[in-house]
Amino acid sequence: MGLSASKRVKTTLTNSPEFNSACDSAYAHCLSLTQKAFQGVLPYQLLTASDHIHATVSTTHKQPLIVKWVPSPPTRTQIDSALRIVARQQNNKSEEELILGPAQFKEWAVVLYAGAAVGNAGKAVLARVPIGVAGIVGIGAVMRSGFHLVGAAIGVYALGVATSIYLSLSG
Repeated sequence: MGLSASKRVKTTLTNSPEFNSACDSAYAHCLSLTQKAFQGVLPYQLLTASDHIHATVSTTHKQPLIVKWVPSPPTRTQIDSALRIVARQQNNKSEEELILGPAQFKEWAVVLYAGAAVGNAGKAVLARVPIGVAGIVGIGAVMRSGFHLVGAAIGVYALGVATSIYLSLSG
């Protein structure tokens, strides 16, 4: 299928003017909260920033990828995980002393929302496939179809669900 799901989502978010605008707005909002006393966004502000991005994208810009796959703002655990990834790329900085400039902030937002979208899409696959498989097995039992036919139908169904969800990750 080409790109992995997370790379596909990261590319979609990076190229999205709606998402970029929401990130810029959240960054400016966080700077205004500290009255521009710092040269960037501090780690304790990231929960507020995430909520601001989600609200902006969900209500104003209607970025389809986030509206569909991230129905609620990411959790604190997801926010901290994305921060750790960005901090690792900054090498010798600990998460506490890291101040996110505009580029790092956008990178953090892309990592955060890509992870949330892919995670929720994975949960959707895990929820949809067993239900469909149970239905196929039930129909196969009623119709007394062979195991090979039922197995092939299950395989085609699972592949179809996974492909459908993968393709929807491009927004």
